[in-house]
Amino acid sequence: MELTTVWFALIAVLWVGYFCLEGFDFGVGMLLPVLARNETERRVMINTIGPVWDGNEVWVLVAGGATFAAFPEWYATLFSGFYLPLLLILVALIVRGLSFEYRHKRDEAEWKSRWDLAIIVGSLVPALLWGVAFANIVAGVPIDADKEFTGNLFTLLNPYGLLGGLVTLTLFATHGAMFVALKTDGDIRHRARDLALRIGAVAAVLAVLFLVWTQVRTGTALTAVVFAVAALALVGGLLSARAGREGWAFVGTFATIGLAVAGLFLALFPDVMPSTTDPAYSLTTTNAAATAYTLKVMTWVAVVFTPIVLGYQAWTYWVFRKRISVHHIPTAELADASR
Repeated sequence: MELTTVWFALIAVLWVGYFCLEGFDFGVGMLLPVLARNETERRVMINTIGPVWDGNEVWVLVAGGATFAAFPEWYATLFSGFYLPLLLILVALIVRGLSFEYRHKRDEAEWKSRWDLAIIVGSLVPALLWGVAFANIVAGVPIDADKEFTGNLFTLLNPYGLLGGLVTLTLFATHGAMFVALKTDGDIRHRARDLALRIGAVAAVLAVLFLVWTQVRTGTALTAVVFAVAALALVGGLLSARAGREGWAFVGTFATIGLAVAGLFLALFPDVMPSTTDPAYSLTTTNAAATAYTLKVMTWVAVVFTPIVLGYQAWTYWVFRKRISVHHIPTAELADASR
């Protein structure tokens, strides 16, 4: 197997990991005003993702760095052409990160409510725009002979791209509700499970429409199988949630997102950014790749450091694996919440 193919696959794995992991904490953030009925429950929800949200963002940083090093032409065209939506995502992630750190610095309700709003918006914007961006990457965008994007923001806001954004938005919300149900106890656990079923039904309809549309446009026999398994995983997750088996329900949404993203990369290959202007102008794993020496050095670096990163993240999730509830919130905070 050529190193260009290996690195395309590795970048796909990084994006799968990012959407599966960051997807649920996007969902938790978006559902903060829906599931939590008071400050104590908001603290419970935030604490479910507190130990892991920043580690989850490492995946997108590594994915971006790997794209820059392995496929510099892809990186240049993508980040210049998608500059505005990617900038909005970056700003949202920065504001969201600040919110987690600063909301507890003062006890005033107004202070916390403003940071809560920042968490909600900072979770919703990336959840929507990542889907828009990836849908357009798979469908293709106008690229000229100089490998430059010739469209604008409204080029990306086409029906297929917007549907992709709604799919990620609803899937992440479902994934987040499943995670809250898995990680909490008490009333909020049951509310999260019920909400996951309601949002999941909407997500299932949108996801099927999007995956069928993708299959018709660029799919193969392999992607058809992957998309079908992704749909079955979502149905299985929703049935598990209905039966009160939150662990399997979370596995179902996790597998759905992972398989759907993997299927999109399979539909994209060997292109990395198709051109709708002329197929000859498309960026591929061959014409967008770095030198063979660069790819070889990167491969050895990945072999050494990838197990370390995976081991550290696995350890983090293991340490913080137990459920939390309102009685885990310190008494002082309960007193503050009652004022």
